[in-house]
Amino acid sequence: METSVSELLSHKGAAVFSLPPSASVRDAVDEMCARRIGAVLVCEDAHPLGIFSERDLMVRVLLRRLDPAATRLDEVMTRELVAVHEDTRVSEAMAVMTRQRCRHLPVIAEGRVVGVVSIGDLVRSVSQNQEYEIRLMVDYITGRYPG
Repeated sequence: METSVSELLSHKGAAVFSLPPSASVRDAVDEMCARRIGAVLVCEDAHPLGIFSERDLMVRVLLRRLDPAATRLDEVMTRELVAVHEDTRVSEAMAVMTRQRCRHLPVIAEGRVVGVVSIGDLVRSVSQNQEYEIRLMVDYITGRYPG
């Protein structure tokens, strides 16, 4: 059975890093670098308003020559938040990322954000599952399968 994003979060960790819309781009970059993450949610009263990613930094801040210390997140964040439900399968989440051209997906459960998965998290999960299946097939072919 394929892994769901909630299972992936249980292994990866479900910490959600967010900043208020009034935070500066510089604050977001500091947070992203300190935590080694590629995006932060922009939230107000625990309600997600958008997401700010490395791509937003490049396209909406640096290319426009805006001052990161003087630019607020709500001026440059991605407002169209694409999210998945906690029971979404990894392959479905990958399809959403491909279709929507995004690299980070908030995970929703009972109307709340319970985690964020990145394309790297999803690829790692698929790779681990494939390695496991290959080991099982090799064991079966070579007669080491415990059956």
